Amino acid sequence: MNNPSNPRHSVSLVTATAIVVANIIGTGIFTSLGFQVSGIPSGFALLSLWAIGGVCALCGALAYGELAAALPRSGGEYNFLSAVFHPGVGFVAGWTSATIGFAAPIALSAMAFGQYSQSIVPGVSPLAMSVAVASISSLVHLYSVRAGSVFQNAFTWVKVILIAAFIVAGFAFGHAQSISFAPRSHDLHLVFSTPFAVSLVYVMYAYSGWNASTYIIGEVHNPQRNVPKSLLMGTTIVALLYIGLNWIFLYTTPITKLTNQLQVGVIAGTEVFGRSGGRFMGALICLVLISSISSMTWIGPRVAMAMGEDFRVLRLLAWKTKRGVPAVAVVLQLCIVNALLFTTTFEVILIYIQFTLILCSFLTVLAVMVLRVTHPDLPRPYKIWAYPFPPLIFLSITLWMMISVLKAKPVESISGLGTMMLGLLVYFISQKRGEREEITSSLAMPAVE
Repeated sequence: MNNPSNPRHSVSLVTATAIVVANIIGTGIFTSLGFQVSGIPSGFALLSLWAIGGVCALCGALAYGELAAALPRSGGEYNFLSAVFHPGVGFVAGWTSATIGFAAPIALSAMAFGQYSQSIVPGVSPLAMSVAVASISSLVHLYSVRAGSVFQNAFTWVKVILIAAFIVAGFAFGHAQSISFAPRSHDLHLVFSTPFAVSLVYVMYAYSGWNASTYIIGEVHNPQRNVPKSLLMGTTIVALLYIGLNWIFLYTTPITKLTNQLQVGVIAGTEVFGRSGGRFMGALICLVLISSISSMTWIGPRVAMAMGEDFRVLRLLAWKTKRGVPAVAVVLQLCIVNALLFTTTFEVILIYIQFTLILCSFLTVLAVMVLRVTHPDLPRPYKIWAYPFPPLIFLSITLWMMISVLKAKPVESISGLGTMMLGLLVYFISQKRGEREEITSSLAMPAVE
């Protein structure tokens, strides 16, 4: 059994769940509805959009939960794909995570924090605030895993409480609009329409992060039980909050005010509470972003650390302080974040990373089904409910999303693939410490508690 006093296994179920919640909830929920209402003029269809996104994320969480219990090591896709397919495939996924997979979303959230902070402190420099929030978060997580846990829990659960409070307040004090949430005859047509399909791509981006706790399996107490639980609990909490928030946005705010607007949360807050409500939502979104930045600052370097443990050329990334923090990996990630903040725009980063992240999650869920065939006797402390339907649902939706993104943004998607191919090149010129046979044999070993 893991010793809870051991700093390597000091992350509780509550903290692991907080990491999942924090990593999912970002700016997407507060910004995307304005671009959905113009093509989907139905309350039922709009809420269905977010419900379908939640179901897809839960299907992914179920799959990752089984892999986490069977292959309990930090690193997320790097660990899973290395063990199931080939170390080269895992290296490419890890390379993507270590270079842009977490640094780019951190930069996105930091940019948004800088913009929203102006609603609290008028005249403040957005870039300065972006750099400050990324740097402070890194310093906290550099200090110790326990300090990072306290920081993460505090910001995440306060965020959840405030979002839930806003939902309740919106229902109690908001003025009901004429929109109907009951299904109507033409809603089925809307659900299968092109605007619905396009909107689902961005909804799934808003749900991305449901796999967060698999990146820190080695630091979670009793990981084979707590990691799958944290994935399911965290994703369920977020899905309920997302549906509730969108319901309140539509219930309290005229569609005409939301259409093609980016700051949906601020507009809805103003409708419910007046100008002070808008400032409250600006502060709430900043709080959301701090929690999100913190979670990604925590888990991103663990991928680089796992790679450093396996590859001599990257060994420096595995160096840890006495408190168990992969300090070099944390600092490297912060440097990449700052480089993005000073040189790249929000839209470019968003489009660049989208295809690669979807591809990595697709391969990982596919790995569950492959592992069931190649290693049927492997101990699985946790198994997917109603197998094989959850992974098939996830694979179908994500395959459709990849095809859609590749068609809509071919240059950016191919650029993302180029980053992955560069990682494959680094793999082939690297000198690996272990061999394929060692990784394969580890699948036949009983999973440790």
